[in-house]
Amino acid sequence: MEDEQFRQLQRVVLKSPLLSALLHNWDKVALPDSWLVAGAIAQTVWNHTFGFPLAHGINDIDIVYFDALDHSEDAEVEHSARVQRTFSDLPVWIDVKNEARVHLWYEAKFGYPVKPYTSTTDAIATFPTTATAVGLCPRNGSLELCAPFGLSDLLDGVVRPNKTQIRREIYEKKVNRWLKVWPNLSVVGWD
Repeated sequence: MEDEQFRQLQRVVLKSPLLSALLHNWDKVALPDSWLVAGAIAQTVWNHTFGFPLAHGINDIDIVYFDALDHSEDAEVEHSARVQRTFSDLPVWIDVKNEARVHLWYEAKFGYPVKPYTSTTDAIATFPTTATAVGLCPRNGSLELCAPFGLSDLLDGVVRPNKTQIRREIYEKKVNRWLKVWPNLSVVGWD
């Protein structure tokens, strides 16, 4: 079943003009341990599931990478600007983050510290919901998948909290925003 779910995910993602443009030109991202992740993948699947245009409600695309040798904010900003310039024809913001430096700013933004990640896939396992804890990376002519909670919730339109790192307020804020755009989502409460 997992292979069929992955094939289903690939079919949907590769139909998306936004995501396929990135994935087919991934060599231009040129960042270590880089992955297309989270919301844009989930939202593309939800759009397909609920019959919306594939780009409906997608405001940004997240690309994460892992560079333990350069934790500087300047390097992250430079990489982000370069990737945004490279894909400037896409009508959405591309957010580029070095997961190796998240622990340096997380507490100031969210009010509590997190442990340093050891890799991008380590970071993906902490994403706020099981449906958005997903990453895709083109490698050797095919797509590699990182989905620590599997693909069932994503493909079934289920939003379930991943309590590994986030708190209830963050989860509920995301859910409330998403329900306005995708009202047919099935939401699992925090408790």
